Amino acid sequence: MFNKTWIYLAFVLIILGLIFGVRALLVIAAFIVTIMPAAAWWNRHSLDGIGYRRNFATQSISIPSDGRLRAFPGEIVDLTLRVTNRKLLPLSWLVVQDQWSLALPLEAGHLVTAPSRQDGYYRTVLSARWFEQVNRRCRVRCTRRGFYPFGPVKFTSGDIFGLFQQERVQDHLDWLIVYPQVVSLEALGFPPKEPLGETKANWRVFEDPSRAVGIRDHQPQDSFRHIHWKATARRQDLQVKVYEPTTSHNLVVFLNVATFARYWEGIKPLLLEQAISVAASIACHAVEQRYILGLLANGTIPHSDQPIKVLPSRRPDQLARVLEALAAVTSFATTSIEALLLAESPRLPWGATLAIVTGVVTDELLATLTRLRDVGRRLVLVSLEDEFAPPFTPPPRILTYRLSTRELPFDENLLGEPHEWAPTLAPPVLTARSDR
Repeated sequence: MFNKTWIYLAFVLIILGLIFGVRALLVIAAFIVTIMPAAAWWNRHSLDGIGYRRNFATQSISIPSDGRLRAFPGEIVDLTLRVTNRKLLPLSWLVVQDQWSLALPLEAGHLVTAPSRQDGYYRTVLSARWFEQVNRRCRVRCTRRGFYPFGPVKFTSGDIFGLFQQERVQDHLDWLIVYPQVVSLEALGFPPKEPLGETKANWRVFEDPSRAVGIRDHQPQDSFRHIHWKATARRQDLQVKVYEPTTSHNLVVFLNVATFARYWEGIKPLLLEQAISVAASIACHAVEQRYILGLLANGTIPHSDQPIKVLPSRRPDQLARVLEALAAVTSFATTSIEALLLAESPRLPWGATLAIVTGVVTDELLATLTRLRDVGRRLVLVSLEDEFAPPFTPPPRILTYRLSTRELPFDENLLGEPHEWAPTLAPPVLTARSDR
């Protein structure tokens, strides 16, 4: 839009010049009217060919192929805002107003608070010559877990005389994923040797169908899928393939986001964040020990009513997928942890260890664990007790850990509710597919 004050001024000068016969006023008015077409043309093309890009960098984690940066709470992310003028017309002035969460404060400077009071604006003013690139650098501090969108960004520019100006919004979003805090299990109070229980057991030995080492006569319990048809034709008797045995360790972490006996009674934010960090620490330990890892939680990601589910998998990025799910989980519980255990355990590998991380232990949960133990499930119960938690008697033959919330080595300044995505933003997809 244009500044109407100059137009009004030109008409006033013309009238005054004609009334009082002052030629200087007429010359000034003619000058304003003459440059207005050039200013309007400059304004019309001022935002043409403007490129804008955000470049993230951190010392500990490299940016994967999807372009989304991952970081841990407390890390400093270097952010470079790059503005490129890809045209012959100089950019006389440009106001850039980039939007991101107030939960990611600047190391130097501050963000202008948006009306929503959850987001802020990073505002900078610059100019650029033809085909010039201008960079603005800042450092962002990651204070809590979550998915953080950067954008949209609004550009404001105009002609060199300031008579006209226009605005343009670029809706492209860049995402910064902040994982939960992770510490070693030994620091949490777990024993240094086999913290998730005995890993050597006969029922953990399976056959690898990709490694055939011979053939033998068919037995009634053998599957028809293992029949060696060529050998059967030669010997005129059913022959089956013999596979090389292999050892597989499966761990599925069940996270209970409820912090009261009845999940609709309320929420204890600090207790929930500690439970999420404990689950993340167990997941990291499992990957270090080459477990097949999975995650199930009765919480959801924002603007969704489906429980979080990352099925056990051997994928190289499985730990990243689990940590991303934990970074996104909210305090809204879709169901009780008992119902989730009973519904999902039949779909999980029979030899898997089920690690239940919960901030509250109820009689219903203990009864469910006893039922799963009686049918042969391998269970690990991790309870986070605050000072007001009532004592409980763990079921026999179930490995149980009681972690006092007052002694957990997490930094409480970096624990908090994740950033709430705006309803107009589509959250990143967290798939539940298992690629074993």
